[in-house]
Amino acid sequence: MTYELFTALLGFAFVSSITPGPNNLMLMASGANFGLLRTVPHMLGVALGFMLMIVLVGVGLVQLFDLFPVSHMILKVFSVVYLVYLAVKIATATPKAPDAPETGGVPMTFLQAAAFQWVNPKAWTMALTAITFYAPSQTLAAVGLVAVIFGLVNLPSVSSWTILGQQMRRFLTNTARLRAFNIIMALLLIATLYPILFPSGA
Repeated sequence: MTYELFTALLGFAFVSSITPGPNNLMLMASGANFGLLRTVPHMLGVALGFMLMIVLVGVGLVQLFDLFPVSHMILKVFSVVYLVYLAVKIATATPKAPDAPETGGVPMTFLQAAAFQWVNPKAWTMALTAITFYAPSQTLAAVGLVAVIFGLVNLPSVSSWTILGQQMRRFLTNTARLRAFNIIMALLLIATLYPILFPSGA
């Protein structure tokens, strides 16, 4: 990989990882509701799960869509349904003040976060774009390099959203504010579905 291509990949990885999307919005909500330490498994699941996704897509998994076109529609429907389900869970989560004792509710686990990448529309777009432009040969070495770079860039990027959510806890000092915050996060999560529901922008 040339220096120019390497720097372009770094830029793409950073911009696509740091911008709002389902992962970052959910991590922000988790940081606000559960704090940084309890959200660490979620963060690691996002970063490592996406690295695995890049590798599997790069070695030819995406060709299944060409062989079975209906699988793309099935994935799209499942993604929409699952994101709506997660949004409802966030919106209806039992709110509590950050300094109140734990009374229920758990952050997303490592495995849940890793599995979520496969129904995350933004993750699919990122993985397909990364492989197409930065590992067109689809050799294991090229795909592995792209995955490693994304892992190195993605983890601190998603962590910043968790920290932002954690810092907001100082303003979410009562259940009413936390309930409003969760509802806003849920609505923003629903809004991330717009590109797949209306791909033409119409």
